[in-house]
Amino acid sequence: MTIDTIMRAAPVIPVLVIDGSLDPVALAETLVGAGLPVIEVTLRTPGALDAVRAMAGVPGAIVGAGTVLNQDHLARALDAGAQFIVSPGLTDAFARAAIDSGVAFLPGVATAGDIMRGLDLGLTRFKFFPAEAAGGIAALKALSAPFGDVRFCPTGGIRPDTAAEWLALPSVLCVGGSWLIQPGETDLAAIEQRARDAAALARSSN
Repeated sequence: MTIDTIMRAAPVIPVLVIDGSLDPVALAETLVGAGLPVIEVTLRTPGALDAVRAMAGVPGAIVGAGTVLNQDHLARALDAGAQFIVSPGLTDAFARAAIDSGVAFLPGVATAGDIMRGLDLGLTRFKFFPAEAAGGIAALKALSAPFGDVRFCPTGGIRPDTAAEWLALPSVLCVGGSWLIQPGETDLAAIEQRARDAAALARSSN
């Protein structure tokens, strides 16, 4: 599965920090059932890789690992069954390792130089991160202008009330949503409603 296909599967990719409050399988089933099949589990907690492994077995789930910083993280994420890899930035050595692995890869970028390095490696799909702190919608509009074939998944500081404005940009295929699950939350019904609202967000015809 290509990163482009994954980015087009739903308007919002839930960005999860697994803290043990919820059963990963039940959470994945809830998100998939609500219309958000693509799930990013960030490698920020001890249980993250186990969660990737468990969620990867949920029918319909497309589970990836985020906050992948180096080749050791990459190897362990792939061993856990991650179907895509997300990194907060782009370095030549790590990007080449990810590309060579054959996994769908979404590196983070924040500048034109970052994008140009990615293009040199044959990449055209990026995470714009940290989206709000890096200048918000105005910054991404300006960055997108010279790179007509490049598409983005803005992540970082995006809220349910601003997501639609991001998705309206022609260069945006989806957004990363950390608002869907609150730290320590155990209410799957509340998560399901937020996920359904996110899945219903419209995208531009990109």
